[in-house]
Amino acid sequence: MKILVKLAAGLLVAASFIGNAANAQTALRSSDTHPDGYPTVEGVKYFGELVKERTAGRYSVEVYHSAQLGEEKDTIEQVRSGVIELNRVSMAPFNGTVKESIVPALPYLFRSEEHMHKVMDGAIGDQIKKAFEGAGVVVLAFYDAGARSFYNKQKPINSVEDMKGLKFRVIQSDIFVDMVAALGANATPMPYGEVYSGIETGVIDGAENNFPSYDTAKHFEVAKNFSLDEHTILPEVFVMNKAVFDKLTPEDQEIFKQAAKESVAKQRELWAAKVKESRAKVEAAGAKITTPDKQGFIDAMKPVYEKHVTDEVLKKMVEDVRAVQ
Repeated sequence: MKILVKLAAGLLVAASFIGNAANAQTALRSSDTHPDGYPTVEGVKYFGELVKERTAGRYSVEVYHSAQLGEEKDTIEQVRSGVIELNRVSMAPFNGTVKESIVPALPYLFRSEEHMHKVMDGAIGDQIKKAFEGAGVVVLAFYDAGARSFYNKQKPINSVEDMKGLKFRVIQSDIFVDMVAALGANATPMPYGEVYSGIETGVIDGAENNFPSYDTAKHFEVAKNFSLDEHTILPEVFVMNKAVFDKLTPEDQEIFKQAAKESVAKQRELWAAKVKESRAKVEAAGAKITTPDKQGFIDAMKPVYEKHVTDEVLKKMVEDVRAVQ
C-alpha cells in the first residue's frame, strides 16, 4: 500500500512537471535515504541552489530526505521510470543493471579516498557515467560515501576468523553478498531503514557502513563493535531521469552539469568534516573501534573477483583503476 501511495504521488509530480514546464517554472523532486543535514542531502541542496540561480528560477529542486519517497530500491525504479526526476543513491544497487558499476563496488580496489577521487573524476568515471545512460538515467555526480566497515553487537572483529557465523546486513548487491560469504559470515540484504530494528531484535548481528551512517542511523546504539576493515570505498551516484535531462535545452544541460560538478566539491568538504564529527560522537557514546589485519580480508576476496570480473571490459577497467596513481 505504501509503495502504491508513493507511486501515485510520483505520478502527480510527473503531471505537475509537464504542466509547470509550460509555465517555464519546474520543480524537480530528488530523493535521499539519509536525514536532513547529511552531506549527500546538503550536496543536492547546493546543486539545487545553483540551478535555481543560474536558470533565473525556471528550475528548482525539492530534496526529500529520510527516505520520504521510499527506500533506495524503490526510488531507483521511480527515477528510471520518470516518476521522480532526481535521486541520490548508492552505486551498488545498480550492479545488476549497469555492469560497469560493478568495478567501484569491488572490495579493496581503491587504495584510499584520494585514489577513488582520481579514478571517478577521470576517464574511468566518464566511462561509468556513459554506461548508466543505458539504464535510463544520467549521472550528474559521484559523491563521497567514505570507507565501509563492519560493525556488530556480538564481539570485536580483529581478523577474518572473527567474522565466521555472524549475520550482517548488506546493500542489495550480489557483490556484497558474496564478499560477506567469502569472509565466512552470512549476508542478509535488507533496506537501510530496517537495520536498527534488525540488529536490536537479533535478525542480524550487525551491518557494514561508514562512520556518518553508523552515527546518524544510530546503529552505534545497538552494535557497539566497529571494525575498521574498510573493505569498500564506494562512491554514491546522483542521477537524473534521462528523458527529463534530454528535454532540457543544451544551455540548461550545461548549467545542470556544471552545478553538479560544483556540488561535488561542496559535498566532499562536508563529508570530510562529518566523518571526523561522527567518529568522535560514536566513540564518546561507547563504541569500541578496532583495526583488524586487513591482509587476511584482502586475501579472502579472490573468489569475489573471479565471479564478478568476468569479461574483458571489466578486467580492463580493474587494471586501469589499479594503474591510477
